[in-house]
Amino acid sequence: QPTSTQNPSTAGSGNYLIGVGRADCTGPVAEIPLMGFAKADQVGGGLLTRLYSRAFIVAEPDNSKRVVFVSADIGMVSQKLRLEVLNELRSKYGELYGRDNVILSGTHTHSGPAGYFQYTLFWITSKGLIKPSLQALVKGIVKSIDIAHENMKAGRIFINRGTVENSQINRSPYSYLQNPASERSRYSSNTDKEMVLLKMVAANGQELGLISWFAVHPVSMNNTNHLVNSDNVGYASYLFEQEKNKGMLPGEGSFVAAFASSNLGDVSPNTKGPFCINTGDSCDNPQSTCPVGGAKMCMAMGPGTDMFDSTTIIGQNIYLKAKEVYAGASQEITGPLSSAHQWVNMSDVSVTLNATHVVKTCKPALGHSFAAGTIDGVGAFNFTQGAVEGDPFWDSIRDQLLGKPSNATRACHEPKPILFSTGEMTLPHPWHPDIVDVQLATIGSLAIVAVPGELTTMSGRRLRETVRSEFESHGTSGMNVVIAGLCNVYTHYITTYEEYQAQRYEAASTIYGPHTLSAYMQLYRGLAKAIATNTVQDLPSGPEPPLFNLTSLTLVPAVVADRTPSNKAFGDVLQEARQEYRVGEVAEVTFVSANPRNSAENATEHNFLTVERYLNSSGSWSVVHNDASWETRFYWTKGLLGQSNATVEWHIPSTTEPGTYRIRYFGHYKKIPLFQPAVYYAFEGTSSAFEIISL
Repeated sequence: QPTSTQNPSTAGSGNYLIGVGRADCTGPVAEIPLMGFAKADQVGGGLLTRLYSRAFIVAEPDNSKRVVFVSADIGMVSQKLRLEVLNELRSKYGELYGRDNVILSGTHTHSGPAGYFQYTLFWITSKGLIKPSLQALVKGIVKSIDIAHENMKAGRIFINRGTVENSQINRSPYSYLQNPASERSRYSSNTDKEMVLLKMVAANGQELGLISWFAVHPVSMNNTNHLVNSDNVGYASYLFEQEKNKGMLPGEGSFVAAFASSNLGDVSPNTKGPFCINTGDSCDNPQSTCPVGGAKMCMAMGPGTDMFDSTTIIGQNIYLKAKEVYAGASQEITGPLSSAHQWVNMSDVSVTLNATHVVKTCKPALGHSFAAGTIDGVGAFNFTQGAVEGDPFWDSIRDQLLGKPSNATRACHEPKPILFSTGEMTLPHPWHPDIVDVQLATIGSLAIVAVPGELTTMSGRRLRETVRSEFESHGTSGMNVVIAGLCNVYTHYITTYEEYQAQRYEAASTIYGPHTLSAYMQLYRGLAKAIATNTVQDLPSGPEPPLFNLTSLTLVPAVVADRTPSNKAFGDVLQEARQEYRVGEVAEVTFVSANPRNSAENATEHNFLTVERYLNSSGSWSVVHNDASWETRFYWTKGLLGQSNATVEWHIPSTTEPGTYRIRYFGHYKKIPLFQPAVYYAFEGTSSAFEIISL
């Protein structure tokens, strides 16, 4: 139904029931691989910002239908994670929340803990299935939905759009140029610069929250980072929530701001573009290689002086645009809710291209250029992007270790030279999913297309257009169609057929072959038709995905008993703060510590640190920052025989009031008594007081 554009001040009391919730889903911050760059030595070594799950529930006023949208600060939603969350919701709420009306989306930060996958390929870089990682995510997502469920109130939803400048580049422009010139000429840029934003307000005027969809890779923090954090879009959430929840610490307060992922497949935030890190020359060429050192040397840089600075610049750009778009949101969303979902065997979809042509998707496989990585995070062994033929050396190693791809799979994926024929690899269990979720939810004139992977810019444009025109052909015009990325199950990338021919990283990672996008367009068209014609109940649910019964199988070392140096206790200060600092400087304190994984396994929402200010008026200390604050950093360094250190840094912001401060650290140490289960003890450490003086 077309959107009404009433003036917000004159409209009725509330068209929907709305609930919002936020919950911590950080998990273990040490020794666990980070999920995203697939770099084996990129393991957690501390914390920059906490990770949150943000949930939004919209219900019709008579409560008959509901839609749940969750954006979590994680790399992507895995099939195992989704199925476990749905099982928890079923046991709590019965049929109220299920596979049709619950959308789980990952922001795509590359700095969150890995290890929550059931397919073998992801075990290789995640070091297996890591129960504490998975449990923290399941718990956090369910808790955010619980909070939203318990706080439903009458309210209204407004939509607005804006253009975000200077925050993205296309990282595979040579692939984009393969798309037809007539199609490219319809767009002013090779990235989607538009932000679509929903503003949610209670009938009593209380501001509840927002969801923003904007296409950018959260890889401002690069693959040298070891601190768990939510990257550029997480920083935008942080700034917006800090502004709306005045006087609250990060992670507290009722206003929830989600900056969700969209068609970000070929979109980088590293706006200076690709340069050879050894010579400083540009490597913006079809293979992203350097004259000296090859592809390994070609890296894109962000706008800042370092990755922390770049993250704040891009995050702030997104936040400032959202602030403006939010303030101007007056177009109201009204109308019924609907949701449709199917499971599909993506390795065997017949796609009708036109009256004479039927094509098929393929069993999953990754091409040689998958191993090259991207200019945001290069791969190992000097694979290059744009490889359309295999390498005899690597192919022979692959044949001996993993087996040869079948002729049928090789032919199906042409011109992709197959590196890993994952769809034909089943030990110890399948390497990639066959059964994939397709899902579409509508809130009045808004359609949320929940996509199980990373669509490139042009793929996203085609899919939005397809869904919009399908609604139109059934009499529902003017739909606002948004792509929600990294939903429900991870299937890597989805390029256009034309981009696929160039076989850069995104195309090599389009795992179901050249017709993947066409298959999705056909499937989402079917969902849109079912919603538009009110026949969702007739949609076949499709083949159910497997939930492998996996024990915790991991190469991550077990946590040993923690120990202190002689004559020291846990929490003792090893390196004290200076007596005074100016704003802009860094206060740093090092403590005798224990493995932070103890805390993740004992207290889900454990806070590792506080910065506290002394209040003369009351003679007490008041917390001004916690470990979720952008200004604080928690580094953990492992020593020998169970000893370790924790260093807390406070990057003192210019807004800090002069006065007396201290830094505190909180942890748990592990003891393993003989023939007894391990025991954990909480401890803390406190620095001496120091002065902040104004400039």
